Amino acid sequence: RERRIWIYLPADYASSGKRYPVLYMHDAQNLFDAAASFAGEWGVDEELDRMKLPMIVVGIDNGGMKRMNEYNPDDHERFGKGEGRAYLEFLVKELKPYIDSKYRTKKQAKYTGIAGSSMGGLISYYAGIWYPKSFGKIGVFSPSFWIAPNLQKLTAECIHPRRHKHQFYYFYAGAKESKTMVSDMEAMITILQKAVPSTQITKRVSPIGEHNEAAWRSELPHFLRFYLRK
Repeated sequence: RERRIWIYLPADYASSGKRYPVLYMHDAQNLFDAAASFAGEWGVDEELDRMKLPMIVVGIDNGGMKRMNEYNPDDHERFGKGEGRAYLEFLVKELKPYIDSKYRTKKQAKYTGIAGSSMGGLISYYAGIWYPKSFGKIGVFSPSFWIAPNLQKLTAECIHPRRHKHQFYYFYAGAKESKTMVSDMEAMITILQKAVPSTQITKRVSPIGEHNEAAWRSELPHFLRFYLRK
């Protein structure tokens, strides 16, 4: 499959000569342009411009009808074959090396993040536990943990202080989402804390947050400040 990639560069990119941290984000149709979105726009470019943040954002279009497959590593009775492993391999072995070769990036994991919402939050979480050498900062917005009942067990098996102790995780959920959204997220955080210091895990719950782009757009400034903190 072919996939459109959106690349946001800071205003001073052409003149500065500096290298920049990079954030990879899923569902790129919804990140920058309302005309391209299927559920509303995050306004990532407007927010980065407003906050004057020195970073590159790489948006990856979702696979349309294949979105549920590409963002889930496991087969599912309703949605079919899971292709999440292949999708993450594409990010780690093809897209990231390409971006690092064509743009002035800071290549190390501590300067590289990945983020998404719903199924995009789920696959971002998988990326964190499977590729700690590639992604040092992970944004998990309203993750669809419900679709991966074995993920708690997988997390316990995969995480290790030696591999994951330098990562930073940002979790967000809205209290007006599904009944288990917040509790599922908190259960995963409890397991993750066995390898990642609690000071490196941020959890935010909005009492009015629903499962939509408007809620995630509202949360975006908090995540961006978290992303660029030293």
